Amino acid sequence: MKLKFLAAALAVAATAASAQASAQRPIVIKFSHVVAPDTPKGQAAERFKQVAEMLTHGRVKVEVYPNSQLYKDNDEMEALQLGAVQMLAPSLAKFGRLGVREFEAFDLPYIFPSKTALYNVTEGEIGKSLLKKLESRGITGLAYWDNGFKVMSANKSLRVPADAKGLKMRIQLSSVLEAQMRALGAYPQVLAFSEVTQALKTGVVDGTENPPSNMYTQKMHEVQKHVTVTNHGYLGYAVIVHKKFWDGLPADIRGALEKAMKEATTFEKAIAQRDNDLALEAIKKSGKTDVYVPSVKEQAEWRRVLMPVQKEMEARIGKDLISAINKEAAK
Repeated sequence: MKLKFLAAALAVAATAASAQASAQRPIVIKFSHVVAPDTPKGQAAERFKQVAEMLTHGRVKVEVYPNSQLYKDNDEMEALQLGAVQMLAPSLAKFGRLGVREFEAFDLPYIFPSKTALYNVTEGEIGKSLLKKLESRGITGLAYWDNGFKVMSANKSLRVPADAKGLKMRIQLSSVLEAQMRALGAYPQVLAFSEVTQALKTGVVDGTENPPSNMYTQKMHEVQKHVTVTNHGYLGYAVIVHKKFWDGLPADIRGALEKAMKEATTFEKAIAQRDNDLALEAIKKSGKTDVYVPSVKEQAEWRRVLMPVQKEMEARIGKDLISAINKEAAK
């Protein structure tokens, strides 16, 4: 009988020890993204990790996986929904494939004349309502992260839109970007971000569009002879988390992570423009790529050719939303 009681006591003690060990084990957040660690997004992900672990006193461990180490940009959204990762910061174009086409408005040419105009949208009611739409897909939107305005690149000079005619231009999966390239007379080619530099090097595609920071950190400038500073479109991200995972966190942990995300977002916005400016200068200094700034007349021609894409996409994205964004951006 005593042996039975002893065995039972040992079993209870072992269970308690196991429970205590489990309680002490940190909550792991796998944060996957597709760009280099030294891009604005990459640096902000590391800042979030540092602040989150500090504010939670080690109760949370954030594992950051940059440069498509875990998933390519065409696979990461499914991985999040399946719970294979907990956090992503995909480009805003990615949400169209989930059926939330409104996010594709961010891809429209010349929709944001400045960063101030952009922030009027992302930090206002429009931005909040768009993030809310993700909840039905099992996703919680936490913040918008910035990158920059895009430049065009190719192995031939792209001074005016007609110069892009017939070129195979890499895009991320987006109906808006497809329409944009077709408006230029180019052939849009969808490729994962991690494959772009090699595709440019081997001639699978002739050119692409990206903010300078993405272009420089991926060494695309080493395989592209010409860059034109068109600033024709914007590339930004939404930081998102698996909703079930997020809702299941203890309230104090969730609150600490919200503070960490706010800090990382402030940091990210502060460095995004600086890093793009520095990247463009570095591309110029490399001597490998000719950087061209269009004249006022040439820039007007880019706008004339690409602005009709906004009208073309009204049926897909929503005429009222596009109008509301343009109105908010004009303030």
